[in-house]
Amino acid sequence: MRQSLILLAFIIIFSCEEKSSQEFLSNGDYRAELQVSNTDVLPFTFKVKDANNLTVFNAEEEIEVDEIEYRNDSVFIKMPVFEALLAAKIEDETLNGNFIVEGKNRVVPFTAKKSKSRFDVDAKAEANISGNWETVFSPETAADRYVAKGIFKQDGNVVTGTFRTETGDYRFLEGVITGNDLKLSAFDGAHAFLFTGKVTDSTIKGTFFSGNHWKEPFVAKRNENYELANADDLTYLNEGYDSLAFSFPDANGNMVSLSDEQFKNKVVLVQIMGTWCPNCLDESKYYAQFYKDNKDKGLEIVALAFEYAKTEAKAFAGIQRLQDRIDITYPVLLAQTGSTSKQKAQEKLPMLNHVLSYPTTVFVDKKGKVRKIHTGFNGPATGEKFTEFKTEFTQFVDTLLKE
Repeated sequence: MRQSLILLAFIIIFSCEEKSSQEFLSNGDYRAELQVSNTDVLPFTFKVKDANNLTVFNAEEEIEVDEIEYRNDSVFIKMPVFEALLAAKIEDETLNGNFIVEGKNRVVPFTAKKSKSRFDVDAKAEANISGNWETVFSPETAADRYVAKGIFKQDGNVVTGTFRTETGDYRFLEGVITGNDLKLSAFDGAHAFLFTGKVTDSTIKGTFFSGNHWKEPFVAKRNENYELANADDLTYLNEGYDSLAFSFPDANGNMVSLSDEQFKNKVVLVQIMGTWCPNCLDESKYYAQFYKDNKDKGLEIVALAFEYAKTEAKAFAGIQRLQDRIDITYPVLLAQTGSTSKQKAQEKLPMLNHVLSYPTTVFVDKKGKVRKIHTGFNGPATGEKFTEFKTEFTQFVDTLLKE
């Protein structure tokens, strides 16, 4: 059914293929909207600098997009790194089409028109949610229930911040409180997140939408002292193991293992990740630079990519695109295709009690022993937590390097 919808989406976009006039994006500010339910839209903003370049905004984040193709009256905007495609007809400076993730069989209706505002504001904010929030998603459903920490700043009606979970953060959220209605959104090509809710100074009750394929309730209460579980305690080695072992191919078909010469007597960070994962992208940007700064000190990093791409060729193309975009110079191996199942990932790394999150980093010392396993990644959207992470990370790696 979903594959039929994707085909239909492309047919609709190409329905004016015979039109002889060429249309281009006009410069300026746009508000885009993704239709995530019959009554809810997820807005985000972007600025067209010229026909071949635009910038997508999420709070402090600016995503530069330069893969833009035109066919007659239609435009095809490919988000950097991720598979995501915005395909739309252009008419009178208005876009109408779909947000498409073909590999996941997802199609979301998409529109955009000239505007500078992300959300409309029609009333003064009746509450201020600046601070920390103890949050539970799907509180009434045991199988889906999980906890998070909301971290927000509010200036008048405008709210920015994120939700941290035990497996990573929800990146840069931006929105408003109008009256007692909270609205937050983020779009980066992989995440398409909308949070709506009713607020007081001490509670938030709302709904979280991930595209048009998932929604769940959440409740939050103000708690300045709330902390999540320690990310170093969530994943660990099973009894009887003190090291990590694997053998996965690189893009040239060479099987790479931790026992290879390049890793001997080195501190090795093993990054469990996927090219489709925004938190993994944040982590990879940090690791790429850290590796350049420290590889001469006896540090190696190797990434294990778990991909939903159906073929190795597509998976390696995605890996190469990621490496090229953010200049990753450490090896990225293909650990799995056709699924991002964490259970299947754990089966390929049976020494771990589980793979709880993409990303997860395993710290291996010079003797080949696992010294720490860190679940998730607190990225730049988490502010002070990101700064804290970088300090602790650097200190621990330095300790291993000096041994």
